[in-house]
Amino acid sequence: MTSPQSSAPIYPLTDEVRHALNVAKRGCDELLIEDEFAQKLARSAATGKPLRIKLGLDPTAPDLHLGHTVVLNKMRQLQNLGHQVIFLIGDFTSLIGDPSGRNATRPPLTREQIEENAKTYFEQAVMVLDREKTEIRYNSEWSLPLGADGMIKLASRYTVARMLERDDFTKRYQGGVPISVHEFLYPLMQGYDSVALESDLELGGTDQKFNLLVGRELQKQYGQEPQCILTMPLLEGLDGVEKMSKSKNNYVGIKDRPEDMFGKLMSISDVLMWRYFELLSFRDSEEIAGFRRETEAGRNPRDFKVLLGQEIVTRFHSAADAAAALEAFDRRAKGGIPDDIPELSLNGAPLAIGALLKQAGLVPSTSEAMRNIEQGGVRIDGTPIADKALKLDAGTFVVQVGKRKFARVTLSA
Repeated sequence: MTSPQSSAPIYPLTDEVRHALNVAKRGCDELLIEDEFAQKLARSAATGKPLRIKLGLDPTAPDLHLGHTVVLNKMRQLQNLGHQVIFLIGDFTSLIGDPSGRNATRPPLTREQIEENAKTYFEQAVMVLDREKTEIRYNSEWSLPLGADGMIKLASRYTVARMLERDDFTKRYQGGVPISVHEFLYPLMQGYDSVALESDLELGGTDQKFNLLVGRELQKQYGQEPQCILTMPLLEGLDGVEKMSKSKNNYVGIKDRPEDMFGKLMSISDVLMWRYFELLSFRDSEEIAGFRRETEAGRNPRDFKVLLGQEIVTRFHSAADAAAALEAFDRRAKGGIPDDIPELSLNGAPLAIGALLKQAGLVPSTSEAMRNIEQGGVRIDGTPIADKALKLDAGTFVVQVGKRKFARVTLSA
């Protein structure tokens, strides 16, 4: 482990350093401590030694969505400046379960679940990061060898009083909601990751601030120069209210089909579009500011929403896929049917419309099917359906839910 120098030299903040600092700060929620990070950047520029920049994700689900890419995008920007980025997969911390933002104990995942999810994480992460310049690590590398003795020594470096300063722990304690002892281990183990990796900067969402600060404190205790902390906002989902989440069905998956990805992005509000530009786009800030001025002067915001959708689809698929997605979207907007809709066969005619929509995979439940019918969002062969008791006889139908979900269903007895 390295030790910070007692009288570190002060490095000049050149234009290059100020530019790097601005890149880091763009769209961030908080940078702690900014002056310290400016000096880290200046030292790196003067010595040619890249900073070690860490992002840890626990493989709690198999797929990543655009909300995850907010911090990944920032990593890529810092990577492009020449720094060493470390993509840390929390295969050990997942066994504990992150209590961040929880009002109850989080059920820990099994080793089998973690290993299955971890298989896909890096492959999805390098859809944003530069594969060849990304260091991938697993925190079981240093956490498992700690053993019981090492874990006790680590636990002795932090107090219960400091743990209870954490907002979600405080609320649960005051409300009489149980807090399991193992939950205190999570921020300690995440903090120890920073010690093991000798991190200069750690990234995370705003809900991770406490955990990141623990890492900074532990580094001091282990004689290291403390890391700086960069927190990024939690991206709102398509509804513009809740944070993006697969469980809330307001997400854009980075493995979504190009047409689905583009269609979802076109569905966001004009106001939310600027938030997505700020947090997801690789375009220069001045260019985005120019787009805003054009809309204020009367240009249709849809033009820029198309640019955003094209950029995101191109990043995760290709320019050709983005062009095809736009063409398909325009065709649907004019009432047309996509060329490549899924085809499937179902039995049970006559079949209730709710059951058909669910079995076709167009809705998650019959209650959701009823809601879509009530809102006029269901069509059979282009005709809106209002009868929730409708039963379909044998035949082949093009079934549509909303603007983007289609299926060609062949129904037999």
